[in-house]
Amino acid sequence: MLNWLAMRNLFPVVLFAVLLLLPFQNTVAQELTKPDVPEKLAAPDSEVLVLQVHATGSQVYICQPGPDSKLAWILKAPEADLVDSKGTAVGKHFGGPTWKHNDGSEVVGKVVARQDSPDPDSIPWLLLTAANHSGDGILTAVTTIQRIHTKGGVAPASGCDTPHRSSETKVAYSADYYFYRPAN
Repeated sequence: MLNWLAMRNLFPVVLFAVLLLLPFQNTVAQELTKPDVPEKLAAPDSEVLVLQVHATGSQVYICQPGPDSKLAWILKAPEADLVDSKGTAVGKHFGGPTWKHNDGSEVVGKVVARQDSPDPDSIPWLLLTAANHSGDGILTAVTTIQRIHTKGGVAPASGCDTPHRSSETKVAYSADYYFYRPAN
């Protein structure tokens, strides 16, 4: 049992620790605010936001026949780095579409709704549901994903012709991704 003198000596240390952590608690609460999105891209009210990241990288396109059998730039996969609000690298985004966190958890999404970006030169905003998980970490329980605030990434308007068949091109893009899980 601590005596009065020991408790009195610990008080400044405990107070310092509490005051040091308070700003981080407020920062986390601010970072995890659901974004304002069109209704069809809204996450279910029964879900809570668990992670928000910013992606920068490329949308990779391949020149191949499209649904109409004409050659076109068709999306192959994204390749992007994911960073948190402090700019710390937290994972990767790649084909599937898949997001892999540095903690080893991974989620694969399936598009359920899309909306044109407010920027006509940018890829659409998306609402996705989780189709598969692996690993154990923050993405393990994710059920809904939003892609918003897109910049760039649109397939080239030209350059996909017979001499370029099967060639790849990368188009720079960035986006914000929001990950949700059930509240309980």
